[in-house]
Amino acid sequence: MALIPEDKTRRWKILSTEYLIRRPWLTARRDQVQLPDGRVNPEYYVVEYPDWVNVIAITKEGKFVMERQYRHAVAMTCFELPCGVMEAGETPLQAAQRELLEETGYGKGEWKEIMTLTPNPSSMSNFTHCFLATGVEPVGPTHLDATEELEVHLLEREEVLTLLRENRLIQSLMISPLLKYFSGI
Repeated sequence: MALIPEDKTRRWKILSTEYLIRRPWLTARRDQVQLPDGRVNPEYYVVEYPDWVNVIAITKEGKFVMERQYRHAVAMTCFELPCGVMEAGETPLQAAQRELLEETGYGKGEWKEIMTLTPNPSSMSNFTHCFLATGVEPVGPTHLDATEELEVHLLEREEVLTLLRENRLIQSLMISPLLKYFSGI
């Protein structure tokens, strides 16, 4: 099945942009835009983020390398895939390999990008590059960021499926690649 080509005639014209805040983890702007039919929207808000990566990492023994950490915005401790922000100059693959090593101490293995998603194309500018890494193994110590406090868990396939079934994985950008992986598409 062929993808429907992008319709560039539907693009909005940016008439002006005002940055409301520019911080390392939060950049927000207000655009005045003109729609293709000529209407003008004086206030369209966009949050700019760098691209993200996440990794379905599976050991040589078939265990899933997962993390459990507190997420302040939702005030919950969550199971997650190893993930993080791409640094300037990194390819998605380099960022994914770095994040897996930094957060879990695992590396090596066979790597492939399985999908690219956007968290919210309506108001966020970034993409998430999702990778599958099979045959990973412990290769070094973790190197966590100052605000990271996480536990690494090695889970069986059925345990990950139970987390999905019981709605105990709540991050949509992690659920999507897991569902793709488990469905075989």
